[in-house]
Amino acid sequence: MHTSPVPVPQPVEVRMEWESVKGSWNVLKGRVREAFGKLTDDDLDVVAGQRDQLVGRLQQRYGYAKEEAERRLDQVLKTWS
Repeated sequence: MHTSPVPVPQPVEVRMEWESVKGSWNVLKGRVREAFGKLTDDDLDVVAGQRDQLVGRLQQRYGYAKEEAERRLDQVLKTWS
């Protein structure tokens, strides 16, 4: 029997910050592309502002552990906001 993983709630500040990112995704994706040059335009189009999708793409392209991908993404976001 396959069970779905239980979602781990994110801190409120991360959720609120990411909501503003989703609203400005077209502006931000250029900065994300600069910070993570291995991501393609197709990657960023598929991600479409979804944090979990972007973290997954960072894991694929860079071989980061999930926590490392999240940390690096958060660093980029701090420079944007």
